[in-house]
Amino acid sequence: MSRPSAPGADPIGAARAADPIGAAGAADAIGAAGAAGIVTRTVVAKIGSSSLTDAGGGVDTAAVDALCAEVAALHALGHSVVLVSSGAIAAGWSAMGGGPRPSDPATLQAVSAVGQPRLMRVYDDALGRHGLAVGQVLLAPLDFIHRQQYLHARRTLARLLELGVVPVVNENDATSDDEIRFGDNDRLAALVAHLVAADLLVLLTDTAGLLTADPRTTAEASLIEEVVEVDKELEALAGGPGTEVGSGGMASKLAAAKIAAWSGVETVIADAARPGVLRGAVLGEPGVGTVFRPRGRRLPARKLWIAFAVAAAGSLVVDEGARLALVEREASLLPAGVVSVSGRFDADDAVEIAGPDGVVFAKGLARHSAERIASWAGRRTTELPEALPHEVVHRDDLVVLV
Repeated sequence: MSRPSAPGADPIGAARAADPIGAAGAADAIGAAGAAGIVTRTVVAKIGSSSLTDAGGGVDTAAVDALCAEVAALHALGHSVVLVSSGAIAAGWSAMGGGPRPSDPATLQAVSAVGQPRLMRVYDDALGRHGLAVGQVLLAPLDFIHRQQYLHARRTLARLLELGVVPVVNENDATSDDEIRFGDNDRLAALVAHLVAADLLVLLTDTAGLLTADPRTTAEASLIEEVVEVDKELEALAGGPGTEVGSGGMASKLAAAKIAAWSGVETVIADAARPGVLRGAVLGEPGVGTVFRPRGRRLPARKLWIAFAVAAAGSLVVDEGARLALVEREASLLPAGVVSVSGRFDADDAVEIAGPDGVVFAKGLARHSAERIASWAGRRTTELPEALPHEVVHRDDLVVLV
């Protein structure tokens, strides 16, 4: 559900008033912000490779300088900012001579190892000019799956923010398992927003936001300024990757906004080249980009990962009784309610769950393989082996998506 009009409510009330303070004079600015009644926020800002690279494929230092000046200005107003930055592979490949971008995982991981320190050096220099320290944080998907790793990551990021440091986050590309990856930094940014309990996620790209049509083919394409719910109609507007240097396009940003909405986090998709874009997003300025309103229910981190970050290896169709039990009673899925099984998956793989109408309404981690679930389908627990768990998907591993 979307509205191609300006957002209505101002998300931070009195902070809407104009404020000429820039990146300089942080201490005075913070004092002035407090006196003006500005509500400080925790902001996660993600910038993609297409907005960070120059014509030669290397890091565009002017673009990084502009971004860091905006981060410093927000710091001066008392806001906390986490940056999620792409660009390591682009920086590494440019440093190694450039040419057509490689596609094999081993080379990409090696190139990332070359590029990551170069990218961080640019950020360190740019933020240092504003008196801000930068901290590199490399995350892997397992940091969101395993509770202890999740808590460690959360504590580290929280302490960095308490110390006034700007964390710059990226996926740990150099050592990531190719089969267990975030896929793109838009999704990573949405998960980081959940991790730090952010108030706002800003996805900076090379377009004004989500448009009513592809501007490359339709001159009348206009900005959708507010989205209340990401539905299939909106998802149909999103395409694939927009540039050769990036791994995500508008589709990945829409998916990230959906993850953030289920985290209770507002999202803005906006043009990285727009002057004052971060400040405008924080202040809720009309037309700054596409604003995605959060849902009222916030999923815990593990269920957020199951719902949106793990690819489904198969699907289950259940009868109406099972669907109601899962949706209304938050029950586990038992074999008696399973009508059919599709796909090849093992225990602990993710599966989508559809009702009799074929519409997917839930997702979870299977407790058994596809073959065993198919052989158990429609059978009551009294007919099953006692030595094995009877749940097809346990309620602790299940997320209802309606």
